[in-house]
Amino acid sequence: MNPDVRKHKKSELWLADAEATRSLGKRLGERCPAGTVILLEGDLGAGKTTLVQGIGEGLGLDEAIVSPTFTLIVEYLDGRLPLYHLDLYRLEPKDIPSLNLESYWEGIEVEPGIVAIEWSARLPYLPPDYLRIALTHCDRGRSATIEKVGDWQEVI
Repeated sequence: MNPDVRKHKKSELWLADAEATRSLGKRLGERCPAGTVILLEGDLGAGKTTLVQGIGEGLGLDEAIVSPTFTLIVEYLDGRLPLYHLDLYRLEPKDIPSLNLESYWEGIEVEPGIVAIEWSARLPYLPPDYLRIALTHCDRGRSATIEKVGDWQEVI
């Protein structure tokens, strides 16, 4: 589908604290289908990893989820669906195509699951359908702007 004609839907949530951010992630982990791509944006400390920890909880993962800043990709395979947690912070956009990240959202060589990408603004290309969640600090906690691009059922 031509990216210019894809459906877009935006909403904004207020998250009082880290627990509210984690709860949002948990709802996503419980409700998102296989093949879901979640693009995460926000400054350092905005709550991207906290959100992914909630996704893992919603998927029923027992394993501790930490930021994959130095490993780039961590695969968690023991939940309701696999969780593929990526962090592009240390990469330049020109270095990303060689990682073949589309294999994660296309289900090529990996079991389809949920793909959560921190620092996703560095992606030089996007999947056809995704949730973009931008986390920002505000006076009373955090704000989460959620943009659904493509065909989406109501999951949150």
